[in-house]
Amino acid sequence: MASVAGTSISLAAASFSSKQAQGATRFSNVPLVSVPANRRGFQSRRFSVSCAAKPETVDKVSAIVKKQLALPEDTSVTGESKFASLGADSLDTVEIVMGLEEEFGISVEEESAQTIATVQDAADLIEKLLETK
Repeated sequence: MASVAGTSISLAAASFSSKQAQGATRFSNVPLVSVPANRRGFQSRRFSVSCAAKPETVDKVSAIVKKQLALPEDTSVTGESKFASLGADSLDTVEIVMGLEEEFGISVEEESAQTIATVQDAADLIEKLLETK
């Protein structure tokens, strides 16, 4: 459910679904999200909703990525950091995934590993795998 009141836009918890043929995904229990808007209307801005992993998981993944890629200490690695932007090629990505498997005691299937493009992607997948463990 979405609503606009005063100077903010809110999305309340809801379940969305669509047909698989359209390539869309089902989302359940989306948490409340509020986005400030000005009185002239919602400005065109980059907006994303993420079922984000715990900050400590993102920090741990960031540290592993920095180590695997031998990045300088002053290099900023955040959840939004893309492996390719940090200089990782496909072999580096495989090594990052192996490091994550070892650190978190998980096993990442090849199909899942191919969907990881950012630190946040990796952290979200790790938490999902730890939940099913």
